[in-house]
Amino acid sequence: MTIASEKKIYTPEEYLQLEEKSAEKHEYRQGDIVLMTGGTTNHNRLVLEFCTYLNFALREQNAEVFAGDVRLWIPDYREYTYPDIMVVKEQPIYQTPGTTTITNPTIIVEVLSKSTQARDRGDKFRFYRSIPEFKEYILIDQYSLLVEHFVKTSEHQWILTEYETKESKLSLDSVEFEISLEELYKRVNFDEGV
Repeated sequence: MTIASEKKIYTPEEYLQLEEKSAEKHEYRQGDIVLMTGGTTNHNRLVLEFCTYLNFALREQNAEVFAGDVRLWIPDYREYTYPDIMVVKEQPIYQTPGTTTITNPTIIVEVLSKSTQARDRGDKFRFYRSIPEFKEYILIDQYSLLVEHFVKTSEHQWILTEYETKESKLSLDSVEFEISLEELYKRVNFDEGV
């Protein structure tokens, strides 16, 4: 006879204490702690390329870019996550004492992987939409030339624009920034993603 052990449900405070001591990054999903998987070289290339161009463009604007290591707290869904890239306009609003967790991104960028794309397009996007300051969501495919750009047009209404050619130019609405897919994907080797 097997006795099922009860699954531990963690509080946000327990998660933060564990995460502070951990050598790896974890997401917190309504009581569950989930280990984040490592990224590919193409994933890293896309994040770095986007951040480099974006950070340079925003240096004279009242906005700041954060990549990978800054955590996001989504209170309505009791979630902590680490988006690939976030842009905060004005000043970051911190959820905890310290500067590790913000609550007010205007733009979030995720580079899609096979293990995360369904969540990035589904629940995670729904959870991000509960953040009042959140206005733009960009999904970058690392396996093919494809960028999906969602822009909030009014309460509960988002418009999707897809970019699929090297000549296509992604232009953001919330900040002054434009990048061609040719620039973004310049170092990506699609043969590595097979």
